[in-house]
Amino acid sequence: MVLAYQFLNLATSGEKVLRKFVPTFKINKMKKVFITGANKSIGYETARQLLQEGYYVYLGSRSLENGQEAVEKLKSEGLTQAEAIQIDITSQESVESARREIGKKTDVLDVLINNAGMSGGMPQKPTTASVEVLQEVFNVNLYGTVRTTQAFIDLLTKSPQPRIVNVSSGMASLTLCSDPTFEYKDYVGGIYSPSKAALNMYTIALALELRDTPLKVNAVDPGFTATDFNNHRGTGSVEDAGKRILKYAMIGEDGPTGKFISEEMNPETGIVAW
Repeated sequence: MVLAYQFLNLATSGEKVLRKFVPTFKINKMKKVFITGANKSIGYETARQLLQEGYYVYLGSRSLENGQEAVEKLKSEGLTQAEAIQIDITSQESVESARREIGKKTDVLDVLINNAGMSGGMPQKPTTASVEVLQEVFNVNLYGTVRTTQAFIDLLTKSPQPRIVNVSSGMASLTLCSDPTFEYKDYVGGIYSPSKAALNMYTIALALELRDTPLKVNAVDPGFTATDFNNHRGTGSVEDAGKRILKYAMIGEDGPTGKFISEEMNPETGIVAW
């Protein structure tokens, strides 16, 4: 940590004025990461693994209380370099507030993991899916990611090797979902899959805009993971899901950008068709 100093003028008796150094702190040197939806499940596990790798982690949580409870749980494991940040990615005001809060603590952000998401419930038949629910899910899965990315891009570009991971889904692949042999074809619906497919397109566009910079951005499918998100119907563990996200949060200069990664669908290279 870097110790900065501010001058305070402290008046004493008469006209005598003393000048005193008062220390203030900003986190430096450690790589910093901000994860939305990090108070539980895959986001929480990703935070835990990044802390183990020596990162300083800002845990984004819609409920500050839940975020603080998650931080205390991590600290009980000896993972102390973490703090909770309140953020509701459906609210521009909340996103901007989170940006200001993190900006008070650091001048640089090395990694942004857009993890917060919403499924929209079941069933999701395209002929009967609620337009209101569709809008609600898009507001989280797409617009929320856009809001957060735009708010934090200035801090990210100050990092020598910035990374963005947009947490996607195999259910967003047009190629896979249109394959009649796709093992999850019965889960393809008219709400969640379109929202994540739109997120994938945003990832491509973002990577193209930033292609001449050090920033790398990828869409990563954590796999069909057993969490509250799918009522624990998933077959994978949060530990494996966290590892998949961690890998692309930490990729080096020779790593990919503008790719769709699903190690569950393609264990060899991870790269799958859009």
